[in-house]
Order: sequence, then C-alpha cells, then structure tokens
Amino acid sequence: MKKTNFDAYSEAQMRDPTFAERFRQPGKAWDVALQLAALRRKAGLSQKELARQLKTTQQQISRLESPGYEGHSLSMLRRVARVLNAKVRLTFEPVSADRRTAVRKARTRFGTKR
Repeated sequence: MKKTNFDAYSEAQMRDPTFAERFRQPGKAWDVALQLAALRRKAGLSQKELARQLKTTQQQISRLESPGYEGHSLSMLRRVARVLNAKVRLTFEPVSADRRTAVRKARTRFGTKR
C-alpha cells in the first residue's frame, strides 16, 4: 500500500512526545481524524480504496483524516465506521479550566486557532 501525505505527516508528528501523548489520549480536539486514519491503515486500505468503498473521493477521505478538519458529519462517520467494522460513539464532557487552556495552546500550535 502506497503511503499518503497524511501517513508521512502522522509518522513525523508521532516523533513529537507532546503530539504522541495527545494521540494516545481519547477525547482530544482532533482525535477523530487520527482514529480514522489508524482504523483505515489497520484495515489495510489506502485512502483511495476506502473512498471507492464509500462511493466518495480520496480527497474527502484525506479531509476526514486531517487533524485541522472540523466538518465531520455524523452520517459520514457512521458510513466510514461501517466499512471499517467499527462503531461511532459520541460523548459530551464538561471542560475544566486546565483543559480549555491546553486545547487553546494545541489549536494555536497546530494551526486550528479560533
């Protein structure tokens, strides 16, 4: 399977201890994208192959796997989960003051500042 730009990006980012720690802890602001990419790779699919199964484009899969993308729809996540033999679980949790600060810093660092 050919490596995508995202594969190269995520491998490089995993060398950063801060990034790697955020990746390992569920519930972070951009965890969805990283989980999708990991599930796809575990299934042995390229972005193009997954897109074909979902009847969408490779570019759409790339967007879904981009840590800065915030346009995930629940219906698309369910479609992806079905193909990757997974389930979608959504939770809402109160945000502590410490976490708000950490998320704000991470958004600034990774270019998703609001």
